[in-house]
Amino acid sequence: MKQGEENTKFVKNEEEPTRKYIFQNNTKTKTAFYFILAALILLIIAVAITGFGF
Repeated sequence: MKQGEENTKFVKNEEEPTRKYIFQNNTKTKTAFYFILAALILLIIAVAITGFGF
């Protein structure tokens, strides 16, 4: 069995022609990243507050 070349990039710029990437460097990806980051921070704070409450 021969496997094809895998050259996956982590972040793709808009002008690059490749289709093998995980994240694209555009406003939608950045907005989603900050939303998920804020949600995780709020969850960590909530767990810490409940831990101090007991």
